[in-house]
Amino acid sequence: MTIMVFDLETIPDLEGGRQLLDLADASEDEVYSALVAKRRAQTNGSEFMPLHLQKIVAISVVVRSQDWVKVWSLGDAQSTEAELLERFYAGLLRYTPTLVSWNGGGFDLPVLHYRSLIHGVSAGKYWEAGDKHPDFKWNNYLNRYHNRHLDLMDVLAAYQGRAVAPLHEIAILLGFPGKFGLKGDMVFETFKSGGIEEIRNYCEGDVLNTYLIYLRFQLMRSQLERADYQTESELLKEFLKASGKPHLEQFLAAWQGIAQGRASDG
Repeated sequence: MTIMVFDLETIPDLEGGRQLLDLADASEDEVYSALVAKRRAQTNGSEFMPLHLQKIVAISVVVRSQDWVKVWSLGDAQSTEAELLERFYAGLLRYTPTLVSWNGGGFDLPVLHYRSLIHGVSAGKYWEAGDKHPDFKWNNYLNRYHNRHLDLMDVLAAYQGRAVAPLHEIAILLGFPGKFGLKGDMVFETFKSGGIEEIRNYCEGDVLNTYLIYLRFQLMRSQLERADYQTESELLKEFLKASGKPHLEQFLAAWQGIAQGRASDG
């Protein structure tokens, strides 16, 4: 079985806003200001754009398959949104993985739906519900209560909105690094200043935290024995150590530092 943990980073869709607000001759700053003003009026002050106006600028994944594990961001810094979507769905076609996310059902998947619709990106395996493959009738990516997509935030909250918890806080409580570097509300400004690689690195940190929480979840529900859990953790550490990428090495160092601190406290 292949596991694919995924996460998106998005910015406001200024071109979409330009069309919806009929601002053909406006600058990007003017479009953004108009979108923010409209959103504040709709939500009593929130500037967070509705999901259909979230443009994807990064998709990062952790894939665990056979005897290997790897984390990376799809495409490259110059990839278009359509190319990122196509690469994501190509992964589903190739591996038919179990998808794992944190709030994927509430954010990432709806955004993927809207952006794929806008770009006309085909994703037959993702939308399969048993018409071509009978086993997908009872276990597909679309049903909230099926296992082919596991939204950890949703499941751990027992599907109760009032019980949901932030990824960063759960990661910290479990002894993982949590978010570092950027914050979610810094992505747009970072993108405007040309920091797409910084955004991609930040997104990879999120999927690493989610994967580590997933491993602990599998231990909790007896899908992993303690020895297997340790083996999976060591496999990831080996990959991070050999990656040669500073942000992944930083994640590993933070993770090991937390573990050493807890061991000395214990």
